[in-house]
Amino acid sequence: MSEPRLRAKELDAADGLAAQRAEFVLEEDGGAGGDAVYLDGNSLGALPVAVPGRVEDVVRRQWGELRIRSWTESGWWTAPERIGDRIAPLVGAAAGQIVVGDSTSVNVFKAVVGAVRLARSADGAAGPARDEIVVDATTFPTDGYIAESAARMTGCTLRPVPPSEIPDALGDRTAAVLLNHVDYRTGRLHDLPALTAAVHAAGAYVVWDLCHSAGALPVGLDEHGVDLAVGCTYKYLNGGPGAPAYLYVRAGLQDRFDSPLPGWNSHAEPFGMRPEYAPAPGALRGRVGTPDILSMLALEAALDVWDGVTVEAVRAKSLALTDFFLECVEAYVPEGRVECLTPRPHGERGSQIALRCPDAGDVMERLIERGVVGDFRHPDVLRFGFTPLYVGFADTERAARVLAEVLVEMSAETGA
Repeated sequence: MSEPRLRAKELDAADGLAAQRAEFVLEEDGGAGGDAVYLDGNSLGALPVAVPGRVEDVVRRQWGELRIRSWTESGWWTAPERIGDRIAPLVGAAAGQIVVGDSTSVNVFKAVVGAVRLARSADGAAGPARDEIVVDATTFPTDGYIAESAARMTGCTLRPVPPSEIPDALGDRTAAVLLNHVDYRTGRLHDLPALTAAVHAAGAYVVWDLCHSAGALPVGLDEHGVDLAVGCTYKYLNGGPGAPAYLYVRAGLQDRFDSPLPGWNSHAEPFGMRPEYAPAPGALRGRVGTPDILSMLALEAALDVWDGVTVEAVRAKSLALTDFFLECVEAYVPEGRVECLTPRPHGERGSQIALRCPDAGDVMERLIERGVVGDFRHPDVLRFGFTPLYVGFADTERAARVLAEVLVEMSAETGA
């Protein structure tokens, strides 16, 4: 047995989160003589074992038998805030600041337009108009699309700026800044505390996209004074495909948060059916229409896997897994065949490793055929997401070993 395999066994034996693996439905047969290795939880988390039974109860009993009574008797009506309070500790927020519902894109729109309105209401008539939105130039494309639309609707100019240059780019015309906590392609972790402080020093409001960090590492929304944040729940939170996203509005801003999508669910009297809109207090202002109950309650069941688990423990294992993966890649993969795009320092790394190679699409296809599931990002990036609740060190070693085998075979085929 090679040294990395021995080390993997030792690391798995000492893993304090190893028991959590049993909480998930995982394919064991990966073909080609090895167990399946799922390293795509940064796109879609694995299915927690408790979810199917809970969803069946929702469908058969709550919907099938209780029907409309379930809005009260089964707690459907309060689910957006209740589930938001369960997510809150995972992103460092106190209760009453997160509401679950709608997609990430819809919540980005609410947050960015809401941030511009907050900036303008704070400035009043004093000073120049806040007419600029700054967006992370490396952002996930949809965030950029939403920010551009929000800029048009609010009469703002949109400025794409790399996160490292944002402190110097801000000024007295900046209203809102939209940033990604972890870069979706490279896995780079941006400095949330420092960038939040820089935005506030300019008198602007910050919106953080937590899609690739929530459930993988400590975020500290309250601690660092973040204004607004959004995130999906189907990656590291394992909520399932299309699971509803969430919106965080800091408690001190809630009475001034003016959502661009006022709906009957965020009305102070939702069943009053009044023609005039009056916003509900607190995080409820982030609601819009009828909650998507089936997927929302599947998410609630999925969050049970976090009972007794701390984000700090998850972060420690995440760093250990990604460190070990890089060690195994260096041990197995021919020199010069791949280039690591993910920063090595722990303070600059999320929970994924991105490797660049010129034939990445073909490489990933072959990896998946052999039971090692990551994903490919155009034009030349292999992404491997490490979800500490169900990924182990033997998984990590096998992924690097199979990657090396595939690369050697492909080089032999081309005579490279």
